[in-house]
Amino acid sequence: MKLETGEVLTYSRTFTVEEILQFGEVSGDQGRHHVEKDEQGRLMVHGLLTASIGTKIGGDMNYIAREMNMEFLRPVFTGDTITCEATLTNVQQQEGYKQVQVTSIYTNQKGKQVLLGSSNGIIRD
Repeated sequence: MKLETGEVLTYSRTFTVEEILQFGEVSGDQGRHHVEKDEQGRLMVHGLLTASIGTKIGGDMNYIAREMNMEFLRPVFTGDTITCEATLTNVQQQEGYKQVQVTSIYTNQKGKQVLLGSSNGIIRD
């Protein structure tokens, strides 16, 4: 995969109740909002599970994150479709690896931003 500054990668997914409950078991985060449905029958998706959409993109690039920063803007609920648009803001070839900076914007199916992220890391040659 050839990666260049300015390249944009996207991935979308919709989280299910089962995934929220499984993530709560694995992470230990059993906050009430993650295990009890709201008046509309939805569970709130864990912030880090939402952010995992971006880690899927990183995995596709064999990206090794060294620093991640996230700002959670709105809650995400089961049934919401979230799209992460990751922009490679700086790709610099080094000896044996690429130094990579990424900014990410996560939006829901209504076009509302739910999460903003940035990351620095490397991709080994």
